[in-house]
Amino acid sequence: MTWERILDGGAGLFAGPRDFRAAEVYVNLPGADAREASAYLRSEGCRHVAVFAEDRVAEEARDYLYYVFEHREDPRYLLLRASIDPAYAAFPSMAAEVPALNWQEREIQDWFGIEATGHPNPRRVALHDNWPDVHPLRKDFAIDTVLPPFEGEQHIYRPTLGEGVFQIPVGPVHAGIIEPGHFSFAVAGEPILYLQLRMFYVHKGIEKRFEHLSPAHAVFLAESVSGDSGFSHGTAFCQALERIAGVEIPESARWMRTILLELERIYNHTADIGAIATDVGFVIASAHASRLREQVMAVNEALSGSRLLRAVVCPGGIRRAWTRAQLDDALDQLARFAPDFDRLIDLIETSDSTRDRLERTGTLHPDRARDLGIVGVGGRASGNDLDVRRDHPYAAYGKLNVEVPVYREGDVLRRMLVRVDEVRHSLRLIREAAAHMEFAPCRAPLPPLPEDGFGLGVVEGWRGEILYWVRTGPGNRIARCKVKDPSLNNWPAMVEAVKGNIVPDFPVINKSFNLSYSGTDR
Repeated sequence: MTWERILDGGAGLFAGPRDFRAAEVYVNLPGADAREASAYLRSEGCRHVAVFAEDRVAEEARDYLYYVFEHREDPRYLLLRASIDPAYAAFPSMAAEVPALNWQEREIQDWFGIEATGHPNPRRVALHDNWPDVHPLRKDFAIDTVLPPFEGEQHIYRPTLGEGVFQIPVGPVHAGIIEPGHFSFAVAGEPILYLQLRMFYVHKGIEKRFEHLSPAHAVFLAESVSGDSGFSHGTAFCQALERIAGVEIPESARWMRTILLELERIYNHTADIGAIATDVGFVIASAHASRLREQVMAVNEALSGSRLLRAVVCPGGIRRAWTRAQLDDALDQLARFAPDFDRLIDLIETSDSTRDRLERTGTLHPDRARDLGIVGVGGRASGNDLDVRRDHPYAAYGKLNVEVPVYREGDVLRRMLVRVDEVRHSLRLIREAAAHMEFAPCRAPLPPLPEDGFGLGVVEGWRGEILYWVRTGPGNRIARCKVKDPSLNNWPAMVEAVKGNIVPDFPVINKSFNLSYSGTDR
């Protein structure tokens, strides 16, 4: 197997204990410095997926960092566990060599008070500048702690300098219903010289809230991390619990999860195509897309009782079984959706003025996309050939041919075309999955979780890779839950994509990524 070969070839870098599991491989490092091991893994074609921390001071007098890697040739994930002495509370930063880790390392500083030494930009990212000196994800920080009133600047931006260069602040409160985020543009006339952005205005403390919840309650919290990705987040969380408990979900539940995940992809991609049309003034196309999105959400409701697919997934499978009549009606609705969707895309693609607004707008070069670790739609439009469904199959994806559309131009047009291709592929996957459906029990009982168990769940949400790592505590409770939404990776792409574009094109560039404020703030 690939990980065995790579680890054995590491010239003693991975001499610590190894734990090989069905979906994960754990390797203990001797200390806090993972730089040499990371460099070797990257040279072997591995990708950094995430880094996160865990407070184990009470149990083991240690903190731990987990570096998550993937390799296309192995369906398992590799997690390197680096040990940190809490008296020293520091680790060497890798953000300069791996820019994808920039925000994640700074989150560790904010939440746990573990310093990323040598970080090129060690400023706070998750906590704003006027927060007191607290570290909310440490075990000794009580969830009901009342902080004093905040004073001073929330964030000090780099000053705008130069003759004829001006600053345009946008947000953090916006005119629409989107959540807060602050965009500070430096412009010379209309062209954008650079963008500074600031997120984390409505941090909800979700990872802290998971602590001490039971699995039954925690799945509803996972679904609320990012409302338009509720089923994907819930599924990733449930997969982590199922791996900890050693539970195999019924075959029917595998096919049902696959169908519902693809429905979530279809309705969101369709909405985004319409929103892109809105931002270039193509109101007719936007109206058609809204109508089509509504058709898919009606299918969601007919199958699950929820337009947004909430309270459907559960540890062990799916909460409610379907009848043959329900599934047949859903397939009929989608069969009518497909030609209407094709007509919408033909309407957009034959509009020269629309194509002129989208092509070569908001370009993210493949090299920058790779360095920043951009995933999902934004990554695939810029040459990053990544998809968890294909590379690390879950649900029933291992029995299906998952096509992954990849473009290299990296502009708004290609981000829209990735969505178009994925909608069409999703319709095919749903038809194939429905042909395998058995109308049998769709839920396996989840036994009490073992104390001190841990496991990983990863799903390809419609925005990209969603990751949950869970450790269980005593009394069938959650002790630690790491949540990583794809938007955390992808916001820095906006800074790169807007450079050299004009201010009026920012809305459509922003919409072509359509990142989640809530998933980032969590």
